[in-house]
Amino acid sequence: MNNLVDLEKKINSELGTKINSTKIKHNQLYVEIDKEDLIDVTLFFKTNKDTKFRQLIDITVVDYPEESLRFKLVYLFLSHEFNQRTIITYSITENEVIPSLTSIFPSANWMEREVFDMYGVNFKDHPDLRRILTDYGFEGHPLRKDFPLTGHTEVRYSEDKKKVINEPVKLEQNYRNFDYESPWEGTKYIKEQTHSDDKKN
Repeated sequence: MNNLVDLEKKINSELGTKINSTKIKHNQLYVEIDKEDLIDVTLFFKTNKDTKFRQLIDITVVDYPEESLRFKLVYLFLSHEFNQRTIITYSITENEVIPSLTSIFPSANWMEREVFDMYGVNFKDHPDLRRILTDYGFEGHPLRKDFPLTGHTEVRYSEDKKKVINEPVKLEQNYRNFDYESPWEGTKYIKEQTHSDDKKN
């Protein structure tokens, strides 16, 4: 399809009940589905002669920790033939297992591993689902919004043991006295010093 309006009509007419909603925004087609329909919808987008979305650009996640459907999965596809992008999304609960796209797009392998590593989302039938960015034995999933900014452990080289070690984070709190005054007025200690100097003179 040479324009997104026709593409949107075709998808809604041919995929019918597999599509929850569609919209055109920022010169891209957004398609919302259920996770059970991911494989069928992706195959249609890739193989249909009027769509030809043959490149999976990325897979990512948006975390909404306050929602019952915590994670929104986001898949970005590109059609070189029609110079179009489409974004497929669906939402899941924290512990749901979702289908892997590796049988359709082999490039999904590392993308899904990254999503697993960063968010803890599990993919069914993935050939090698293990961490890809964090170290062996890493605890938690760093891009979840409830993951502590300092992490749980720190990795450092120990001079005593002559090796790299993991140990619990020990965050010093000594330097947490924040001064919220306007920089144009000067910070408190500068004012005090200035007044003290004025009295001496």
